[in-house]
Amino acid sequence: PADVLVTVDAGRLWRAEQMGLFQPIESKVLAERLPAHMRTPDNQWFGFSARARVIIYNKAAVNPADVQNYEDLAHPKLKGKVCTRSGSHIYNLSLMSALIEHLGETKAEQWAKGVVANFARAPKGGDTDQIRAVAAGECGVAISNSYYYVRLMKSTKPEDRKAIAATGLIWPNQKSFGTHMNVSGAGVIKTAPNRAAAIRFLEYLTSDSAQTYFASGNNEWPVVKNVPLDNKALESLGKFKMDTLNISALGRNQPAAQKIFDRVGYK
Repeated sequence: PADVLVTVDAGRLWRAEQMGLFQPIESKVLAERLPAHMRTPDNQWFGFSARARVIIYNKAAVNPADVQNYEDLAHPKLKGKVCTRSGSHIYNLSLMSALIEHLGETKAEQWAKGVVANFARAPKGGDTDQIRAVAAGECGVAISNSYYYVRLMKSTKPEDRKAIAATGLIWPNQKSFGTHMNVSGAGVIKTAPNRAAAIRFLEYLTSDSAQTYFASGNNEWPVVKNVPLDNKALESLGKFKMDTLNISALGRNQPAAQKIFDRVGYK
């Protein structure tokens, strides 16, 4: 039997919680090392590295001033210019869950309806496909997790270098709630045969060395304060205001997010 479940995205961790897979744990180390918003209120699962959901734009086709916020993706001036992966994908459901928390369900649904109206094409592919589509001019803007962009930045392939040269990255909502953040995270399985060791493993993941290794390997940010990055490409993107919404909200609002996407035709 497993002791720990490690996976990506708060929405998936929440689904595991809903299935009854986790148990709450008490740990002074986790409480002291992890920011409060990276721990669920009942301490069932935790975020150990963070990724941002960013806006990628075509430098030749879109004025970056027009896409400084997630809300801008629903503006009529972007009609026929927006590309995304499927609305049913957990990355987009988690973003929508955050917007529901910040804007309320009514405004969030209006946003989703506006984004669908602005699609350059039906949602398809993964985040890397969206970046490539923006670079090729198939669309003007796209939403992507930050590490997909960093992977292309690190690539030596000519087509990847070309894609990076043709595109720019925006940290959305710097003047409001900050850029939506998600996590790679973990929790202790309810039936863990080695509970004490499992807790120690999670505590180890908050150590400086583990944080640097875990985050750099994922092209993500450490969640423990003041842990150094060992990722020049990621560092080159600079600092930005991160949304500090508790990761539990990304799961709690997921059913409402899916219903909204279904209603507006974001498939």
